Amino acid sequence: MKISVITATWNSERTIKDTLMSYRSQSYKNTEYIIIDGGSTDSTMDIVDEHKDIVDYVISERDSGIYDALNKGIEAATGDVVGFLHSDDVFAYNGALKAIANSFQQHNVDSVYGDLNYVSKTNINKVIRRWESGEYNRNNILNGWMPAHPTFYLKRSNYNTLGSFDLEYKIAADYDSVLRYLWKNNITTAYIPKVLINMRVGGESNRSISNIIKKTREDYRALQYNGVPAFRAILGKNLSKIPQFFKK
Repeated sequence: MKISVITATWNSERTIKDTLMSYRSQSYKNTEYIIIDGGSTDSTMDIVDEHKDIVDYVISERDSGIYDALNKGIEAATGDVVGFLHSDDVFAYNGALKAIANSFQQHNVDSVYGDLNYVSKTNINKVIRRWESGEYNRNNILNGWMPAHPTFYLKRSNYNTLGSFDLEYKIAADYDSVLRYLWKNNITTAYIPKVLINMRVGGESNRSISNIIKKTREDYRALQYNGVPAFRAILGKNLSKIPQFFKK
């Protein structure tokens, strides 16, 4: 099973080396690495060039944001499975991709996902909170459940048939896509009960009050579009974050 890993970058010089080294350290080698850069003006692409031996496809050009970049990566991918390693994230351990491949083969599913640590911006060994996705139950989506999206790996054939990220969403396209795949089209999935990704805190959706409000509005629209009762799901989605601060 070939796994395509996509990293979208834009002025990521402070973190991209950690991301590249994390990919390099993976023990599972039947992979391809795709980097889609949004036209960085710092040293991001110089750092990428220093690691060109592990990069199979790279472009650097202006785009319409991270989801546009990820869609470009999906279009370029040739693997059986596609996943994302964001430019300020790292794999939690060097066997993460092997665990993902094993789960696909063991369970014969369309997608797999695992757990995620939110870590300090300046110290990726310091865990701020833990997102334990838990075993999949379709009805939990009604209560706002979703897998930790940076751990979500999907067969490329599903992107081809069900579509990639909807660029009408600026912050919640990942949530919309998960609803579309798991709820609306009822694809199969399997849970890996391990932390697969360490993600630095300070993501776009939680960067300011205005962004939180914007994300809530987009979540509401995504829920309505995909046929999930919105108020109950949004309430559950936000309340579910509270216990994460006590799981370290």
